[in-house]
Amino acid sequence: MSTLRMASMALKGQTRMFSVLKYRSTKLASEHLIKPQGTIQGRHVENYHYDEDNNLVVNIKPLPRKNESVETKRRRLLYQSRKRGILETDLLLSRFADRYLIKMTEAELNEYDKLLDEMDWDIYYWATKNYKITPLPDRWKHSKVLRMLQESSNNGDKVILRMPELKKEEMTIGLAKD
Repeated sequence: MSTLRMASMALKGQTRMFSVLKYRSTKLASEHLIKPQGTIQGRHVENYHYDEDNNLVVNIKPLPRKNESVETKRRRLLYQSRKRGILETDLLLSRFADRYLIKMTEAELNEYDKLLDEMDWDIYYWATKNYKITPLPDRWKHSKVLRMLQESSNNGDKVILRMPELKKEEMTIGLAKD
């Protein structure tokens, strides 16, 4: 038998062995090891699934905010609009919040609050109407707030975007004066 044929047979055996080990480890992991248990950030984990690449995806619901005043909600939404973690989304949302947040009704604030619970890149692609990357879900197709965000994100004047300065009045909305 030639050396080349022996090497080929050895490789086939290794490949077959690797496939069996991969199957066993994946099966074992999916049955026992990677199911979330306990809490994440103090919340019990119940909502999880595996994506198409067999990665664990944990869905954590936002904290309920009972008895939050409209002024407190505006301040929180302003902060959440400015501190997303992705610069592109920070720029779009901070400019949007600077322009519209103070004028929004309570219903619009609630809708904007739900929008901010979405993933940053999803918000960015929806705001820029790039539905090829992230398709727009049905729950946002008739959203007034998302339409306002899309208009704000259009940048028809072609200006360089920068985060607006914080105004002292915005930081102290609803706070008692000393």
